[in-house]
Amino acid sequence: MKQILQDMANGATVVTEAPTPSAGSGTLLIASTTSLISSGTERMLVDFGRASYLEKARQQPEKVKMVLEKVKTDGLLTTVDAVRSKLAQPLPLGYCNVGVVSEIGKGVKGFSPGDRVVSNGPHADVVKVPLNLCARIPDKVDDESAAFTVVASIGLQGIRLAKPTLGESFAVTGTGLIGLLTVQLLLAHGCRVLAIDLDESKLALARSFGAETCNPAKSEDPVEAGMAFSRGRGVDGVLITASTQSSVPVVQAAKMCRKRGRIILVGVTGLELNRSDFYEKELTFQVSCSYGPGRYDPAYEERGNDYPFGFVRWTERRNFEAVLDMMASGRLDVKPLISHRFQFEEAPRAYKLLTEERSVLGVLLEYKSDFSTRMKKSIPLKEGGRSAHSATNPVLGFIGAGNYASRMLIPAFKAAGAKFHTIVTSGGISGVVNGSKAGFVEASTDMDEMLKNESINTVVIVTRHDTHSRFVSMALQAGKNVFVEKPLAITPEGLADVERTYSESQMNGKGLHLMVGFNRRFSPQIQKIKELLEPVKEPKVFLMTMNAGAIPADHWTQNLEVGGGRILGEACHFVDLMRFLAGSPIVSVQARRMGNCGSVPVTEDKAVITLGFEDGSLGSIHYLANGAASFPKERIEVFSAGRVLQLDNFRKLRGYNWPGFKRMNLWRQDKGQKQCAKAFLEAVEKSLPTPISAEEIFEVSRITLEATALLREQG
Repeated sequence: MKQILQDMANGATVVTEAPTPSAGSGTLLIASTTSLISSGTERMLVDFGRASYLEKARQQPEKVKMVLEKVKTDGLLTTVDAVRSKLAQPLPLGYCNVGVVSEIGKGVKGFSPGDRVVSNGPHADVVKVPLNLCARIPDKVDDESAAFTVVASIGLQGIRLAKPTLGESFAVTGTGLIGLLTVQLLLAHGCRVLAIDLDESKLALARSFGAETCNPAKSEDPVEAGMAFSRGRGVDGVLITASTQSSVPVVQAAKMCRKRGRIILVGVTGLELNRSDFYEKELTFQVSCSYGPGRYDPAYEERGNDYPFGFVRWTERRNFEAVLDMMASGRLDVKPLISHRFQFEEAPRAYKLLTEERSVLGVLLEYKSDFSTRMKKSIPLKEGGRSAHSATNPVLGFIGAGNYASRMLIPAFKAAGAKFHTIVTSGGISGVVNGSKAGFVEASTDMDEMLKNESINTVVIVTRHDTHSRFVSMALQAGKNVFVEKPLAITPEGLADVERTYSESQMNGKGLHLMVGFNRRFSPQIQKIKELLEPVKEPKVFLMTMNAGAIPADHWTQNLEVGGGRILGEACHFVDLMRFLAGSPIVSVQARRMGNCGSVPVTEDKAVITLGFEDGSLGSIHYLANGAASFPKERIEVFSAGRVLQLDNFRKLRGYNWPGFKRMNLWRQDKGQKQCAKAFLEAVEKSLPTPISAEEIFEVSRITLEATALLREQG
């Protein structure tokens, strides 16, 4: 398949080829016929991509603050690497797609292959879209018209919040694509509409639909026009569909509204408001969120859980259907809004036009290629790599190319001299982007084929946590060495399956390596601590603090079925680290979390885990998601024999009363990712013991699961 990407570092807009995804559970695979470039939103993204670093910073002051905080805790070089890596990840463009269903996933009802549908899929000749973000197109609506459904739904959601009634007067500020669609929808509600814009050609379209107009570029005053339009009473409401940094549209809206009028912000404006304008009239001001209820709700969008019809009448999908019905009845006419048509492969020309001509409205992309040519599960990224290799020469297949894989793990293995073969992802694009940079031979969406490939003898798994144990077992059964990012499993059953599969592989004489990415123990400063502790014979006391920071309760890592929770997903690092430094088996575990509190939706990620060791050592892990970002994110303290070692953020190590040692500081934060990858590759290549023994890996995984169970018993 092919997809349009926007490079946020240099501003280039490119058509990229990628392997075609499969329709997963709750999703549809759609062969595109038409898509609409959203002139406002997508122009903004393109302009941002082309801006200099300084201009990007000026546009996102809140992100600059986050960067400065990261510099304080993690250091300048680490922060620069993180920012560059973030900007190096291109964004898929588009969210207004029309096509034909080619494949439906498990659990999808109401759709069949061959159905014409509209979705919020990106500009790609094949898109994979969740069930609740699709709607069937009526026979009376052609593909070009249907492509306007999603942007029209944005305007419709704003109208629903405004609650217009027959005969009311409304102003629409900004007559771009969404604004002109909003004008028509308000007229269909039986409202009188005043359209306000600086572009006379767009206002001419608004007049052709039946609206009155005001053009400030001609010295026409919007407030005066609004008062005159409302017969001196003030308009009943204003929908702001403009995109500007100025607060003027909101100020003008307040002044032209009647008492208790409604102002809905659909677009983007400044919000420096005069309280008295709102106070004296008791105005209602609300920001509209995209296409309607369900937007940004993972349960609705990703897991396909619809809201009850009787309680939430209008959702994203039902708004799509309402717009399509309006088109089918002839009450919404989008044909006049089509200004240009391009073949999909000519997309860079379309985006060049978008940035050069600010009056452009509806730009359609047409997909004419044969569907059979789009359906490729694997595509080559470079020549070579197909020949078989010796069993000890590590040739890697990667499963997953998310943020951690692309920023940390792939570069770590590359620095260690890894030979990359196939990178597998569910969507295809991230595999192509990151696989091309790293030097992979091919990108694929077919994990089974990758596991069958005899050229690959080692698999790295960097996917969502709920897949880890299953993928590890599959790779071991396929005779591959395995490196899996933590956690190894999020359930006791999953861990038992891995232990059984690994044991069978060892009994069969395969001698496969199984490694979990517990990289902290490989950090140079941790290695120094281990060296200093080696001669100390008495027990140690460990205090480890993870100032993890808050993440939303609906983030996938907080989902117990998908991410397993943050203790399983992250605190396991420190269980392993303590096990390594103690050098002794764990014999006891206790855990306590913050008590339930109505104002704190998740309390499991504010917890203390206490471990006891066979040699008498003990330690506590303080995993805290309620701390300050300016405090060190990870602090390790070791007390023993009248001495103390303290490590902050894997940059500054200090010894107190430690003979012959005072400090070991690094210019760049080093959590051991590169050393961890290198040690694993060397073990495979030279047939050395796995850097972390299977016994320790399973022990740490069991203890982490036990600690998590103790925390959940307190619920």
